[in-house]
Amino acid sequence: MYVSSNRARCGRRAFRQVEKPFGRDLETSVDLKKKLAPHWKEDEIFRIDHYLGKEMVKNLLVLRFGNPMFGAVWDCNHIDNVQISMTEAIGIDGRGAYFDDVGILRDVMQNHLAQLMALITMERPGSFTPEDLCLEKARVLRLVPPLEFKNTLIGQYTKSTDGNHPGYKDDEGVPQDSRCATFCASLAFVKDARWEGVPFVLKAGKALNESKTEIRIQLKDTTDAMLRDTNHNQLVIRVQPDEAIRLKMNAKAPGLGIETVTTELDLTYQGTISSGDIPEAYETLLLDALEGDYSLSVREDELEASWKIFTPLLHYIENNQDITPVEYSYGSSGPPELEKWIKEALANCQNLP
Repeated sequence: MYVSSNRARCGRRAFRQVEKPFGRDLETSVDLKKKLAPHWKEDEIFRIDHYLGKEMVKNLLVLRFGNPMFGAVWDCNHIDNVQISMTEAIGIDGRGAYFDDVGILRDVMQNHLAQLMALITMERPGSFTPEDLCLEKARVLRLVPPLEFKNTLIGQYTKSTDGNHPGYKDDEGVPQDSRCATFCASLAFVKDARWEGVPFVLKAGKALNESKTEIRIQLKDTTDAMLRDTNHNQLVIRVQPDEAIRLKMNAKAPGLGIETVTTELDLTYQGTISSGDIPEAYETLLLDALEGDYSLSVREDELEASWKIFTPLLHYIENNQDITPVEYSYGSSGPPELEKWIKEALANCQNLP
């Protein structure tokens, strides 16, 4: 159930690191908390989600709160939708026995994607201290209603079309009647004044056509009063690989007319910011633990709020035997209906509760 735990002592300070997943659902997560509580204080427990140690994830706070031009449009009046995705080009590769007990929702969405969503939607903290950062992340996660199956698409990969890569059920540790999702896309919402009505598409999957983690923040259409046929402004934050921030914007095409073209303001880390080697995520998190800084750790109130978002959906899928994941080929972009599902979900989001 719990991947790993380590104990270390630095000077006179003792701490424990616990690797995700932190339980299987809300109940087991609370049970883990109760087992740790008699022996360790909350500020001595470092729940490790390695995504929080990635350079671009750490940069989200500076991007948001260090640039007033973004703060001015960071709300439902200007943002149309947000898409947060983590895709992997590899399958489970012999980890079938483990993954079939976990699935993509527990393995990626409840932790990595929930934390990215919290950093995107949280209010400005009073300071960058661990207490204030964790407080704001927990606060905004508590404002996210539980995910619903009617707003969810799940899939499971089969062998590649060329037959060179096996399907999920071809793994030795996976039962032939497995309903485990290796892909999931779901709509989430934040019920507060800043984000009211803005849909968040959370998407994760294995054995897809590329490995990529990114956040796409799409702004609303421009008015047709002066310019027609312009594209959405879009802020793209590439977490990995090739860390980058790109702002897609409209500009006038060269010439006599007033035709517009889409161009990009591009901040690619490699070759743009000369900062030496970027430390690995686990290096950052281990150093923070040694220094007693849990700002990049997952606090118990954040964890509880996150499990409340995902547990009802997990139980609904597991308890309804007639629900089967949509099949998609290894190396494809996901379930064949994914693009249509996203378009319809975003078009209808104003009618969702």
